Amino acid sequence: MGAYLMLSNLTDEGAETIKKNAARIKEVNKEVEAWGAKILVQYAVLGPFDFATILEAPSAEVVARVSIELGARGSVKIQTLPLIPIDTFIASMKP
Repeated sequence: MGAYLMLSNLTDEGAETIKKNAARIKEVNKEVEAWGAKILVQYAVLGPFDFATILEAPSAEVVARVSIELGARGSVKIQTLPLIPIDTFIASMKP
């Protein structure tokens, strides 16, 4: 399983939805898990992004599907970054 950092920003429509029903976030998380990804931790963020989510998935294709499915709703814009465990990174630097 690979780890990914999903950074997201709500659109105006998404912000309105969250304002009316903040628990919607947990409902969406269940959908993400039904698509094959597992949410490890999620934060609301103050700054250039609204949310940061760390998730695991069996492949980049699964994460791409999550991103497309959520983005197609028009309520969120997503940037997803693959994460490399630090021990793996250090091992890859050895000659």
